[in-house]
Amino acid sequence: MTLARFVSKNAFRNKRRSVLTVLSVAFSLLLLTLMMTIWRAFYLDEGSAESAQRLVVRHRVSLTFSLPAYYREKIRSLPGVVAVVPVSWFGGIYKDQKPENFFAQFGTDPEEFFKVFRDVAIPADQVTAWQRDRQGVIVDDTLASKYGWKVGDRIILQGTIYPVNPELNIRGIFHAVPDDKSIYFNAKYVEEAVPWFKGKAGTFSILAASPADVSKVATAVDDMFRNSPQPTKTETEKAFQLGFLAMLGNVKAFILSICGAVVFAILLVSANTMAMSIRERTREVAVLKTLGFTRRTILGLFVGEAVVLALIGGIGGSLVAYLLGMGAAKAGGFAGALHVKLATMAVAWVAAAFMGFFSALVPSYHASRLGIVEGLRHIG
Repeated sequence: MTLARFVSKNAFRNKRRSVLTVLSVAFSLLLLTLMMTIWRAFYLDEGSAESAQRLVVRHRVSLTFSLPAYYREKIRSLPGVVAVVPVSWFGGIYKDQKPENFFAQFGTDPEEFFKVFRDVAIPADQVTAWQRDRQGVIVDDTLASKYGWKVGDRIILQGTIYPVNPELNIRGIFHAVPDDKSIYFNAKYVEEAVPWFKGKAGTFSILAASPADVSKVATAVDDMFRNSPQPTKTETEKAFQLGFLAMLGNVKAFILSICGAVVFAILLVSANTMAMSIRERTREVAVLKTLGFTRRTILGLFVGEAVVLALIGGIGGSLVAYLLGMGAAKAGGFAGALHVKLATMAVAWVAAAFMGFFSALVPSYHASRLGIVEGLRHIG
């Protein structure tokens, strides 16, 4: 009987209690893994190197207000600006209003779109076809796979913000990292059908010459239009995306509070399990000491049992989270952020091991200090 075998056998000595403990830890680690995945997707993932050089210009008051189209040329003239392209939210309905049929739709300028979004991969012939067709549209490869779209198909959108129902021809399928899950068509289509939108744009996307120019360009743009009737707010692409989260409230505090509650629950469950297990084995501790086991060895044995249980639960919970994330990623939309990475799973396993260690440390320490005579006299 080796020490490792001793630990593994005693970890499931009381099978019902051990299984319930593992299930409790697994559920907690499932939730913790998903929360860490959301945190990573929102606040840590930076996207491609090119995205760090992109800025978004919007109306300072609200996204519901448009900007004049002539701002584009003024922005283009600033030092450090490589290219500028308008990007306007369309917000139409595809098929019906079911959540699974929702995806982002933008009107833009096909001639300069890929000068700003250089990290978007698409065949050159499809780019040319899109630029030549006023009714052309390019679609994300994930959406194309989901709906079975292919080049040459036709998409019909029902306008909600704009009184027009675009009939669009798929001229290209692109791939973006991270997954874009959007479609882009020529903004002229909407401008010609909706007179009040002519000469306007929802936002402008800017590509700066280098990461060092990003802050300078942002300041220069806002200073240029500070006293105009339509003042601007210029921010990095990542900051612009996080702005949507801010509308939901303090998302950071919400995620951290859930993670804190999960960690606390795991500590309570594991500590309670180990305390009960060690209390039932008081006489066994005395026998082990009689056989020559040292305090350090006994402490390691009991702590090892807690770590084993926590790791089994942690690995099981994170694997379930990984499978759920794979399914959610295929669904698209907000659920796409739940794609669990192996690094996140590894962090969850380490967290489970540490929580198992600390939850068992105190009861195991007291057990290791138990006297032989006192332990043999124990009844219970």
